[in-house]
Amino acid sequence: MLFNSCQFIFCYLPLVILGFYFLGKRSQALAVVWLCAASIYFFCQWNVHYVWLLLFSIVSNYGFGCGISRLAHNRSKALLVVALIFNLTLLGYYKYAGFLVQTLNDAFGINWSLATIILPLGISFFTFTQIAFLVDSFKGKAKEYDFAQYLLFVTYFPHLIAGPILHHAQMMPQFKLGETYRINWDNIGQGLVIFTIGLAKKILLADSLVTFVTPVFGAAGHGHTPELVEAWMAALAFALQLYFDFSGYCDMAIGISLFFNIRLPLNFNSPYKAVNIIEFWRRWHMTLSTFLRDYLYIPLGGNRSGSIRRWFNLLVTMLIGGLWHGAGWTFIIWGGLHGIYLVINHAFRNLRIRNGWTDGCWGRS
Repeated sequence: MLFNSCQFIFCYLPLVILGFYFLGKRSQALAVVWLCAASIYFFCQWNVHYVWLLLFSIVSNYGFGCGISRLAHNRSKALLVVALIFNLTLLGYYKYAGFLVQTLNDAFGINWSLATIILPLGISFFTFTQIAFLVDSFKGKAKEYDFAQYLLFVTYFPHLIAGPILHHAQMMPQFKLGETYRINWDNIGQGLVIFTIGLAKKILLADSLVTFVTPVFGAAGHGHTPELVEAWMAALAFALQLYFDFSGYCDMAIGISLFFNIRLPLNFNSPYKAVNIIEFWRRWHMTLSTFLRDYLYIPLGGNRSGSIRRWFNLLVTMLIGGLWHGAGWTFIIWGGLHGIYLVINHAFRNLRIRNGWTDGCWGRS
């Protein structure tokens, strides 16, 4: 069930909204349970056989979080390591096991086989969301929350398809507010506008571009060499199609969430207007960039140990960021290239600062 489907727009979403506010007048707890049930139902529409995985992950991580927040420092650190291994193992098996086996087969000429694994809906998003919660529980930044609210925080259906990556500090306080459970027509109006813009991006722009992109890329995959102009047009069309599809889904998620008086974080800020690659990554998939910065780049050392170590940290972060987008060497290479671009951009920026070069002479960096 996609956000742009008639089933979602005219059946599922109105029923969920009506039930949420009807129950919210009587009990906030009942409204939370209703929204949890609706979110789990949404997940089941993709593949009911994997709902156990979602619930198993949530129950396990809630238990880990409670233990981490209560234990002494050394024991909570050990439990955090166990929890991280648990989450990364689940993510690694369902998203990367097939890629790893195929890579080993190609590298060593072996013929290992693995049962077909269907990628669970939103596994990257709900895994990263919970990893951030666990790390912040260890740091004392996350408090112990009611299980139903934690369940809603992770399963909240607007973010399952394409994000954004949610953070407990942004979401959990909103679930506690009484105003969240009362109709706010201003939020509904804003949500309708934002949802409509996202829907237009998806249907009118992204889906229209697919009809041009797919034939060219499909023919290239079968050995046909496109003409220069045709290849460039397809490449540019793909860049726009990818952006409008992803951005459109995130806009729809923000709009849908406003129907429930819940504000999701902005995930895109006109990234194609960026004047350099540093600014691009501050505008593109902003919640992922923030997560990678806070939970990978900074723990690796960030920019605290000199330029060489900073560049290494950037490369590692972007390689993992590329792998997060998909299981394949193309994603790893893409992440590595963006890491190299960031290193060059930062090095050139430092050079400009040391030499006092102005924007007018050398452009903006």
